[in-house]
Amino acid sequence: MLDRLQAIEDRYNKLNQLLMDPDIISDTNKLRDYSKEQSDIQETVEVYREYKTVKEQLSDAKDMLDDKLDSDMRDMVKEELSELQDQEAALSERLKLLLVPKDPNDNKNVIMEIRGAAGGDEAALFAGNLYRMYSRFAEAQGWKTEVMEANSTGVGGYKEIIFMINGKGAYSKMKFENGAHRVQRVPETESGGRIHTSTATVVCLPEAEEVEVEIHDKDIRVDTFASSGPGGQSVNTTMSAVRLTHLPTGTVVSCQDEKSQIKNKEKAMKVLRARVYDKFQREAQAEYDQNRKLAVGTGDRSERIRTYNFPQNRVTDHRIGLTIQKLDQILEGKLDDVIDALIVEDQSSRLEQAEA
Repeated sequence: MLDRLQAIEDRYNKLNQLLMDPDIISDTNKLRDYSKEQSDIQETVEVYREYKTVKEQLSDAKDMLDDKLDSDMRDMVKEELSELQDQEAALSERLKLLLVPKDPNDNKNVIMEIRGAAGGDEAALFAGNLYRMYSRFAEAQGWKTEVMEANSTGVGGYKEIIFMINGKGAYSKMKFENGAHRVQRVPETESGGRIHTSTATVVCLPEAEEVEVEIHDKDIRVDTFASSGPGGQSVNTTMSAVRLTHLPTGTVVSCQDEKSQIKNKEKAMKVLRARVYDKFQREAQAEYDQNRKLAVGTGDRSERIRTYNFPQNRVTDHRIGLTIQKLDQILEGKLDDVIDALIVEDQSSRLEQAEA
């Protein structure tokens, strides 16, 4: 492990030199690639340097114990030695996790798609609850959200809503939300007070850059049509809505959220690029050995991953067996307990596989 860490530190130092090279600075692609590589390993290098400092302090403390010390000084050195050993152990475990291969998409922005599934209007209302929950969580993280496309219902929910979350590390926290979310509650329209079960599906896609997935203009069919729904006088009078079809994959994206056709096309293009990128990724993942899959991952999107039980104020994540009696707080965007538990489980699983 130490050899790998030293090699990473050497590479980090080399990247520092490269990023000061005028030839690199003038080359946009190299500057971007080297800057990203440096950013990706910076935390590992910082922890490794802290680890080396603690090791040196440990060695000095042990040497002091060999000297002739009075009892008070010896007790102080022993106490310091104990603290340093705890620090060394903690840093060692952290370095092991940092050396586990990371998801290359973790630092990316996220495109999320929420759709009401089984349950009619109640499912659409629940989709609206989920959108509000994720928006509140994003706001608490200092991230920004932007609606790309929304198909609302007359009862205040969404048949479908697509939105982007902009913020460093957004995908690393939101990627575990892929799947079917189930709600159990008494609908407002239910006079008999019976508990209904409805579902909404969530898809979480990393934003794909143009350099990561190449989409040619000749492979896209562009259709324009009049917008529908609320939006003022321009609705149904201007051809501002855009539908993009990626012919090689059959991927279709529509966008009518903006009054401008150009803006709608830009938004639709972001969603299209993310979906095509995701399709290629999932095809590659399908070739991965089933026996080596992680316990927690982006998951099968038809899989029921979580239940929101209103009568018991309970949220249960079925993948890791986590139950929290704070449904009211979680729906307000306080998702940290759930997401942090999923991240810990994922890291533990990755560490076990790396050591196997």
